[in-house]
Amino acid sequence: MAIKSKIKTTKARLVNKDIVKIAGIQMASGPDIKSNLNEAENLITIAANQGAKLIALPEYFSIMSSKDSEKLKAKEKPDHGLVQSFLSTQAKKNKVWIIGGSIPLVSKDKNKIRNSCLIYDDKGNLVHRYDKIHLFGFDMGEEFYREDKLIEAGSDVVVVNSPFGKIGIAICYDLRFPELFRAMKEIDLLVIPSAFTETTGKAHWEILIRARAIENQCYVLAPAQGGYHLSGRETHGNSLIVDPWGTILDRLSRGSGVITGYLNKEYIKSIRKSLPALKHRTIK
Repeated sequence: MAIKSKIKTTKARLVNKDIVKIAGIQMASGPDIKSNLNEAENLITIAANQGAKLIALPEYFSIMSSKDSEKLKAKEKPDHGLVQSFLSTQAKKNKVWIIGGSIPLVSKDKNKIRNSCLIYDDKGNLVHRYDKIHLFGFDMGEEFYREDKLIEAGSDVVVVNSPFGKIGIAICYDLRFPELFRAMKEIDLLVIPSAFTETTGKAHWEILIRARAIENQCYVLAPAQGGYHLSGRETHGNSLIVDPWGTILDRLSRGSGVITGYLNKEYIKSIRKSLPALKHRTIK
């Protein structure tokens, strides 16, 4: 018998500290950083006004370009830079936690960047940073990607302790590697900012997102790039919020916008009690 995750939105339930509204932002970013930040600010404001306490942006929300040189030029030093200041300001202004999608930061190699997700609390403080571990490689004739030419891979698994529970952070291509999420142990929420290609996204995106939710018995918030970009690239979109039973709570297929849903920690507990798959693991 399927377990239902319906939440009564009465005032009494919504003040429950174990239930929090979360939001994902979908964009179709271009190469102009200031224009992207203006759009991100508008969408963050919409999400905050809808009552979201945690808002996640997509991968490369501040810059999407086909030219590696433009991303290299846009890279920032830790704790210094326009985009980092923007994220801190927005978090503090709206009194929300912000998962900053990903932005280019400096690396040890001057000819490469780190693809980094920065997490800010509701006071605008930087809480943690995750550097993308798995670098996308794809070759299907005219469609070709080699992220390792530009990006220096990270190595650290990141789980953030927050007022909303334990949050695991991953970026885009990381989604295909379930061992990464097993290494996070028991978490309440996975946030996976992405810019999936249309080719791979239409085949695998939803399946992988729902699988990560089901096998880890947690919520997944997956904000994505979605649409046609000035560089000529097409991203899949379909930003998703999925609950621990694999049910899609909200989706945005294409274009800019906001998805929302409720993270319910009691529901996570009920799923894990009814189907204690995480405790039944024998290969670790």
